[in-house]
Amino acid sequence: MSTQTFSTLGVPTPLVTVLTSSGIDSPFPIQVDTLPDTLAGRDVLGRGKTGSGKTLAFSIPMVARLGGTLAGGRRRAGRPLGLVLAPTRELATQITNTMAPLADAYDLRVTTIFGGVSQSRQVAALKEGVDIVVATPGRLEDLMKQGLLHLDAIEITVLDEADHMADLGFLPVVTKILKATPSGGQRLLFSATLDNGVDKLVTQFLHNEVLHSVDEANSPVAAMTHHVFETSGNDAKKDLVYKLASGTGRRILFMRTKHHAKKLAKALTDAGIPAVDLHGNLSQPARDRNLAAFSEGSVKVLVATDVAARGVHVDNVDLVIHVDPPMEHKAYLHRSGRTARAGAEGDVVTICLPTQQKDVAALLKKAAIDVVPQKVNAESPEVLELTGDIAPYVKPSPRDVKPQGGNGNSNGKNAQRKRALREAQGGRPQRVTREGQPARDRSGRPPANENGTRRTGANKPSTNSGSRSYGTAAGGGQRQRAGRPQGR
Repeated sequence: MSTQTFSTLGVPTPLVTVLTSSGIDSPFPIQVDTLPDTLAGRDVLGRGKTGSGKTLAFSIPMVARLGGTLAGGRRRAGRPLGLVLAPTRELATQITNTMAPLADAYDLRVTTIFGGVSQSRQVAALKEGVDIVVATPGRLEDLMKQGLLHLDAIEITVLDEADHMADLGFLPVVTKILKATPSGGQRLLFSATLDNGVDKLVTQFLHNEVLHSVDEANSPVAAMTHHVFETSGNDAKKDLVYKLASGTGRRILFMRTKHHAKKLAKALTDAGIPAVDLHGNLSQPARDRNLAAFSEGSVKVLVATDVAARGVHVDNVDLVIHVDPPMEHKAYLHRSGRTARAGAEGDVVTICLPTQQKDVAALLKKAAIDVVPQKVNAESPEVLELTGDIAPYVKPSPRDVKPQGGNGNSNGKNAQRKRALREAQGGRPQRVTREGQPARDRSGRPPANENGTRRTGANKPSTNSGSRSYGTAAGGGQRQRAGRPQGR
């Protein structure tokens, strides 16, 4: 860690005070490298691994430059002055949480914009006037098309994790958004790599940019220790996963599919190890609720898919477990970067079945990770050391059981009732109308009476003085509802 301070780097006193009160006294290498240039208004390309402190590296200069000259004095509805683009909802939310205390020091308003939720609150905030918008590209473009958001007043634009935006296919939308911002504004782009078209963004939108890279040796990610645990089969793997998940510290378990993430989180919870899942099938409120439970520490185990690998920015994650090894090395690095954040140490475990040994070896070679695999079981010393103290058993809460035979709603119950009635009667039950009268048969005629005759409109008893009218000249061939008997 550098001996420099935020003050010596040129960070204004109000922001230094906020940082100090949050327990942030010393800047990380990427902050040391970039702050003099970003505070001076230069375009910057920052390259650094996840967990290297990029969020503060761009939040500080954005707030300092906008707040120092504006202090909320030029706020206009739907026309923010600062824009941060992030690839995921979770990351956008956490950027806002990091930036908001800094913005408060200058009376700047920050709002978050992303999809998956109603836009009404986001629109209301824009109409009231905000200074900085932190957004995902899709919803931002929607609001621009609706004329609710204009980017012609943007003075500073930040692209965070641009390489992940490229992986998700956002670059065409990001290009449109950047074209809508003034060409003379300051632009900061942070990315771990420059592949998949990120280099084209740099060429097109950054001017006389300064490149700052933080190599692995100086990054907090260097405090990460990697392990490969080989198991004899699926049963041994299950025991190993449960053991590693049972410790007292925070740990994230990564799965390949949404279904398996949900299933494992439920199974761990049922086993007395409270766990929540995070994946693309969850609604936004459920994602927020689960991530909040993990961040606050009420739940220590998060089971996630790759879609969440970039979106989880929680400090003090002791252990990342690749329950399912990822498909490619970039995913491995993104997942693993959830630990060893903010200068802390952390461990990464990849669980490997006999059939996966070749693929895992190739994966780690591409990721430039040098580690010797170990054959283990749930009680091996290496496993127990990583597990640490075992957390107390937590009795799972009762769950609502969905009825069988349907889709989890009342239709399932109705199907059960119908089957039971049919079995009791020895065949298909007679359908009954809501008035308790037998329904018409398949020919459309009323069922026969006991004497074999059928009831028709002619011999049906009337319940009022009028009769039902069908297709008279006055009715224009339409059924006259006004003449409907009251008893129906």
